Amino acid sequence: MEAHSPLIYRRKLFKYENFEKFKISQRRFEQQYSSIYIARLRALKDHVLQKAKIKWTSNEAVTISEFVERDESNTCIIIGTLYKHQELKPSILRELSEELQLVTQPSKINYASFKDVLYLEDEMLRIKLVGNHMNIQDVVTGLVCAVLGHKLENGAFSIKDWCFAGYCPKLSIPDHLHEQRGKILIISGLDLANNSQFLSLNLLSEWITGMIGCKEIQNEVASIVCIIIAGNSIKGAIETHNHNNYFQTKAHNEVIFKEAAELTHKLDNFLHPIVQCCPVILMPGEFDPTCHTLPQQSLHPCILPQCSRFKNFYGVTNPWIGNINTRIVAGSSGQPIMDIMKVAGLVDVSPLTWLERTLLWRHYAPTAPDTVPAYPSSNIDPFVITECPDIYFAGNMDKYDTKLLTADEEQVIRLICIPKFSETQTGVLVNLQDLKTWPISFSIN
Repeated sequence: MEAHSPLIYRRKLFKYENFEKFKISQRRFEQQYSSIYIARLRALKDHVLQKAKIKWTSNEAVTISEFVERDESNTCIIIGTLYKHQELKPSILRELSEELQLVTQPSKINYASFKDVLYLEDEMLRIKLVGNHMNIQDVVTGLVCAVLGHKLENGAFSIKDWCFAGYCPKLSIPDHLHEQRGKILIISGLDLANNSQFLSLNLLSEWITGMIGCKEIQNEVASIVCIIIAGNSIKGAIETHNHNNYFQTKAHNEVIFKEAAELTHKLDNFLHPIVQCCPVILMPGEFDPTCHTLPQQSLHPCILPQCSRFKNFYGVTNPWIGNINTRIVAGSSGQPIMDIMKVAGLVDVSPLTWLERTLLWRHYAPTAPDTVPAYPSSNIDPFVITECPDIYFAGNMDKYDTKLLTADEEQVIRLICIPKFSETQTGVLVNLQDLKTWPISFSIN
């Protein structure tokens, strides 16, 4: 009987460029955090002013200092950074004052209240914003915006309208580079510490490596040029403990360190066969073994010794932006979006909507460093959006959601909320050619 030679599927070509926008060369904390807001304002001020002049052509733009000296009846434009005063948001001074209670205060899931007050500030001054033409819950601290209005008797600014920098223009790509782009698979929240769906993890691994499926499925898998893992691969949450018996916690800490070593070894073993077959881009998450301060730096190669030996393995930052087969892909492991939802307090607004608004605001993490831990920076704000992505995602969301956005200058952007794999056993496939996307489930139920 004549033997049939096995079918061989060649994975599509993978061209990759890491923009290294969020890579930190020196971790220094002696400078003040106010510098990052000044750098943010300087980076976005001209873009916001341009939008304001188009929107309100007949009005004059003035500084806050000039506004203080103006008459009350004159309408004008002011550009600055929004500050949202919220009594419920975390405060280091409050935490220190409560430390003597020796009990960890429960974290709040919503910082918003009817007592919230909005201010606009620049490098020198701050003014209070009032008026019925704005919804304070639609904005968060850290946004650079232009406001239109006039001065009141008490010195506050009465808002009639406001605008932001808007979407970044998109670079044009030559037509001959558009062919044979392939697909990418994005997953997040593997949470190996708490994920009991071992069969789903095995199914994911065997599917990617071509060990299961018919000829059509294997041919489909071969079109995947890389896999992006968007954070919380080790853990999806951490336990909080009170400070009682603080000096007797050494044994507990040793257990935590041993558990972390076992879990990183487990992740290394899980990714090892995958990275031999397909490129893997690994982002850290809030609860992974790296500093939780944004931008989170890539996991140390010693943590994943087997995978780190392969050229197909790319440890990157969180957030991250890069080029995959001429498509600009950007995203985070979810912390900026989840924090915006806490600050805004709008339960009827989806994470996908906030993801879209960060593009309109031209900022990946506007609430950093106010309520999201971030490295201090004196010269630049790394979270300012300077490139328009083709694909923009947020990991570790509760459910899958997506939208194909067409911006005001015909920029086409695919927005995606990536669900937690440990809870949904679902990843997201994206066609780099036409930006079509669909969820793929590895659930065994």
